[in-house]
Amino acid sequence: MTLSPNRRTLLRSAVGGAAALTIGGVTMSRASAATAPSATQISTSVLDSTALYFVSYDGLVNNNAFQKNGILTYNGYQYAVWYASDRNATVARRAVGSTTWSKVTVGHTLKADDSHNVISAGISPSDGRLHLVMDSHSNGYFYVKSVAGLVSSPASHSWTAAQFGSVQTSMDGVALTSTFTYPQFIVSPQNRLQLSYRTGISGNGQAALAEYDGSTWSNLGNWTSNTGTYTNTHGSSSYRNLYLHGLDYGSDGALHVFGTWREQNGAVTCGANLTNHDTVYFRSTDYGRTWKNSAGTTVGTTGSSLVTVNSSGIIVDSLNPDHALMNQESQAVDSNNLPHALISYVPGRFGQCITDYVAGRIAYARPFHVWKDSAGAWHKTEVPVAMNSTQRSQLVLDAYNNAYVIMPFGRIVAASASSSWTDWTVLYDGTSTLNAFGEVLVDHTRIAQDGVLSILYQEKSTGTTTPSPLHVIDFQLPV
Repeated sequence: MTLSPNRRTLLRSAVGGAAALTIGGVTMSRASAATAPSATQISTSVLDSTALYFVSYDGLVNNNAFQKNGILTYNGYQYAVWYASDRNATVARRAVGSTTWSKVTVGHTLKADDSHNVISAGISPSDGRLHLVMDSHSNGYFYVKSVAGLVSSPASHSWTAAQFGSVQTSMDGVALTSTFTYPQFIVSPQNRLQLSYRTGISGNGQAALAEYDGSTWSNLGNWTSNTGTYTNTHGSSSYRNLYLHGLDYGSDGALHVFGTWREQNGAVTCGANLTNHDTVYFRSTDYGRTWKNSAGTTVGTTGSSLVTVNSSGIIVDSLNPDHALMNQESQAVDSNNLPHALISYVPGRFGQCITDYVAGRIAYARPFHVWKDSAGAWHKTEVPVAMNSTQRSQLVLDAYNNAYVIMPFGRIVAASASSSWTDWTVLYDGTSTLNAFGEVLVDHTRIAQDGVLSILYQEKSTGTTTPSPLHVIDFQLPV
């Protein structure tokens, strides 16, 4: 496997660098050393004092945790995307360490007040372009890419709208689907930019992948099925979609995906509003072409033999649809190439039937950390902090594999790897100081590069549609 210099740097950083530590006469890698989690605030900045604001599906279009990426770092610069008060799609950059952002618009205005119509950004290392996909919820999408070299040689390119091409309704002529939602970018170990998306609608859709090789986009196809029969004690359903918690490559080149199913037929619930059930896990060792369960058995092939709700060995945490399970929460891969996920739902001690999803989650939902050990066993630990929200949290790991959960309203809760992630402690509570609406975005790429946790959040508005400030707050994690 050949990696670019930038990607080699990222992978070295992800495992704590080349240095070793000696503790009690025993030499160990930094990632295995018993270093406690910590988060020290180092800066704050304003992206936009008047960012677009409306609440839809209990979320904001500028702050949905399933954006991959709403904020990201590459080659000494950090980039952020959002919609300004005039609905213009906006992208900004700053040099790492600076609190001053430069912003430009890219020629597209948001078409609907729908919080699903997010902007997602990705970078293709092979040609140094910034890519944006935006403004779609089960319909047509919009795509913009920068000139070559904009992010690989940032100091030699002015930050102007002229650096971005025209807005397209295909991927350089490659049509993906007319029912597009949830764009998520990742970079494969081959240095190819991959785009994950859903085709179809909620309760009747399929997960799919596309890929950019540095010059051309190709559609790899769907890899999950929307059909098959799911049956429980309440009833059965024949259609569904898989919601992904993310897609992440480990340093060994394996691609990890957690998800949860949502059924189309509400008859499978005791009366809950949403039909989310079970946490499932998949792994690919050939860049998303074939998919295996946690035991290593092949369960699907992209573009042909699709993963189904009844595929063997994919459930890693079983839960029926009665507990207000959240979809699209978060995941990460540690330096030992072991997968971790964050899920949240209403535990059984608060009731076995949540009939009001919103009220039930606000009153009783708790986050849970799910992880796989080196022997192949799965573990789950409750994070003992109430959600107090319908919304999602984010999971990140530092250079020592300590886990951090960034909860709604800007709360940071952490646990140490040395405790097997059981000693959860609140490190920061921005509930009363940040005035954050709820869900926040995290720059997952920057943590691997310099150990800085950048959190993008939007303030609660003084009205229902009054623009509000969009911020980035930075915390130093152990390095």
